[in-house]
Amino acid sequence: MERPFSFDCITSVLRRYNVGIMLQITDDISIEDWELTENFVRASGPGGQNVNKVATAVELRFEAARSPNLSGPVKARLKRLAGRRWTSEGALILQVDETRSQARNRDIARQRLADLIRKALIEPKRRIKTKPTLGSKNRRIKAKKVRGEVKAMRGRVERDD
Repeated sequence: MERPFSFDCITSVLRRYNVGIMLQITDDISIEDWELTENFVRASGPGGQNVNKVATAVELRFEAARSPNLSGPVKARLKRLAGRRWTSEGALILQVDETRSQARNRDIARQRLADLIRKALIEPKRRIKTKPTLGSKNRRIKAKKVRGEVKAMRGRVERDD
């Protein structure tokens, strides 16, 4: 009996031999292998005896400023979205140590990077300036006059003797 084809099997073999897999963001945007650097470090937190022996946490570095696949405005939005994760060299660093599995942490980091880039691809809508209506202006002035009258009533009370 022949086993059905599984892409997961191929990706696990490629990872085992440290062969990179291109990260597909959209149909026309993909991140090349040379743009991504993965560094595996020891994770903090629970893990039993395994936590001190195996480097399960992943630090994913994406050279965003040098990426030919992203346009200038997308890079600017990505930089704003990344915040402190953006380095002075123009790289985006994501750290993941959620699970005890190195492969799962690696997948989570790649998924977060893809989600962040997809979010940066969306252009924000331009705000259309609007003028306040005449009725809202009149209501504002009336409220101010009423408030002023209330405040004018405050103060010392003079006695009529």
